[in-house]
Amino acid sequence: MTAPRVLAIVLNWRTPEMSLRAASAARRAMEGLCGEVVIVDNASGDGSFEAMAAGVAGWDRVRVVQSGRNGGFGAGMNAGVRAGLSDGARPDYVYFLNSDAFPEAGAIADLVAHLEAHPRAGLAGSHIEGEDGAAHVSCFRFPSILGEFEGAARIGPVSRLLRRHAVPLPVPEATRPVDWLSGASLMIRQDVLDAIGGFDEAFFLYFEETDLCLRAARAGWQAHYVASSRVVHIGSVSTGMKSWGRVPDYWFASRRHYYIKNHGRGYLAAVTLAHVSAAALGSLWRVIRRKGAARPPHFLRDMVLGDLGAALRGGNSRKAKA
Repeated sequence: MTAPRVLAIVLNWRTPEMSLRAASAARRAMEGLCGEVVIVDNASGDGSFEAMAAGVAGWDRVRVVQSGRNGGFGAGMNAGVRAGLSDGARPDYVYFLNSDAFPEAGAIADLVAHLEAHPRAGLAGSHIEGEDGAAHVSCFRFPSILGEFEGAARIGPVSRLLRRHAVPLPVPEATRPVDWLSGASLMIRQDVLDAIGGFDEAFFLYFEETDLCLRAARAGWQAHYVASSRVVHIGSVSTGMKSWGRVPDYWFASRRHYYIKNHGRGYLAAVTLAHVSAAALGSLWRVIRRKGAARPPHFLRDMVLGDLGAALRGGNSRKAKA
């Protein structure tokens, strides 16, 4: 029986040292597996491509390619899929890895072994933790009206009532199926990519892996969290999310595109109404109890105005490509 072949893809955007570290970790984690690591530079324009090409000189099974444009996470990963294995062979599995994520020994092999043993599983994701060893939330339910209400309200009694609809899942204690998984360390069968296509490049950042897992689920495939596959993730190095003063427009555009594409405009209107209503209820609750963290500046205004603008234009700010 032929050993399965793995194409591991690391996406770089102006973090060449970090991307090389991620690629090196992936290379070590692929010991004993057939396959290669491809680092995709998303048109950084800062010398990243040249620095990484020099950095991998002498490494076996690692190469650097250029995407040609900064189309976001999904577009960059799709460029890596198109680059493929250097000998032109078809991979059995494609592994997506953030540039600030570092697989531990056996992490990639465990994902392969799990998918080999579970034919209904189309995708498999890792246990993600920070450099301090604290587990990160990486398993989720698909977004819904009630899930959006729970997340926006941020009230204990509401969260307890709607716990079966909350989008983030508690970190599982064991391997199990989930709705969707973080794209920081995510493996997918090539058969699934052939059937449903790659990432929808209309998502610049955020919601792209949610959409990918939803399309796979609708095609009959499951997504599995694999507890033994462990990856250390710093988080938000390229996006700067931890230092956001205001949520960027592309996050709202991705949210709108996800709901319109997968559920329709009426659903987007309902989910936004649920969010605004829950946020108002939550704000009142926190005023009464005199506690609670503030929301990002202008969050509700930016969300509502963006949704209204998309409705008046008759479309989202980006056209779907998948």
